[in-house]
Amino acid sequence: MNHDPLENYTTEQQNEHSAGLGSKSALEICTIINTEDSRVAPAVGRIVPEIAALAEDITRAFKNGGRLFYIGAGTSGRLGVLDASECPPTYGTEPSLVQGLIAGGEKALISSVEAVEDDSEAGVSELKTLNFNSNDVLVGITASGQAPYVLGALEYAGKLGATTGAISCNRDSKTFGLVKHKLHADVGPEVVTGSTRMKSGTAQKMILNMLTTTAMVLWGKVYRNYMVDMKPVNQKLVQRSLRMIHEVTNCPVKQAEEAFEASGRKTKTAIVMVLFNVNRDKAEELLAEAEGRITGIKIKGA
Repeated sequence: MNHDPLENYTTEQQNEHSAGLGSKSALEICTIINTEDSRVAPAVGRIVPEIAALAEDITRAFKNGGRLFYIGAGTSGRLGVLDASECPPTYGTEPSLVQGLIAGGEKALISSVEAVEDDSEAGVSELKTLNFNSNDVLVGITASGQAPYVLGALEYAGKLGATTGAISCNRDSKTFGLVKHKLHADVGPEVVTGSTRMKSGTAQKMILNMLTTTAMVLWGKVYRNYMVDMKPVNQKLVQRSLRMIHEVTNCPVKQAEEAFEASGRKTKTAIVMVLFNVNRDKAEELLAEAEGRITGIKIKGA
């Protein structure tokens, strides 16, 4: 069990800017929170090179058949699960490609079971069940950086030779001694002392957005700034797909609709069909040759 004094953690220190918070008006409280939140983006901005380096390793893992796993407890774990769950509809990936592990499992997503983060073997057991291997990437998410559930998993992943990273808002995070990529988002003390669902959580969400978005763009899941691999699973997304085809190719709306249906409702395939004036089979062949990247397509003799 961790017996380090809480006052040693950046995330547990008192915030001088929110002193006397309990006697403030609603407007004053909201103003203080908003002011403190404005410090988050600059803190994340200071570690963009480190975030980019981890995103590059994640992309390499994807290209080599590897997967990305997030692991955390409480708010940190929930944020990892959230980011992972949004990759399949946004980028058309398999649910197994990006996975979020949270101490306590599914129950912990909707209710507090914080004590389970003290089990250093639980995370290791989950990784073993999922056949985690050296081709995969494990990113630990923990505001203070002391959760045994996360530390045990990171140590195990490191021994396997897998790429590891850690996101923490505590400069003395124990996770940093176990990983290749150290992402220290120094957001300072929380408005409510120790409530790391606030600035720390916001910083973590921003970093997770950057990691998966950057990796998916580098992997060819985005063309220009369009999510061309998204799954059009409802009417709103069908309309978004049709608009993308129309805007990217500058073709008439009717042609976009016809290409969408002829492609099997695959937005990226439809775009290639229109751009290169080919049928579905040829479009998919061209995409396969270009490793899924529209920008990488070359037409022989063109």
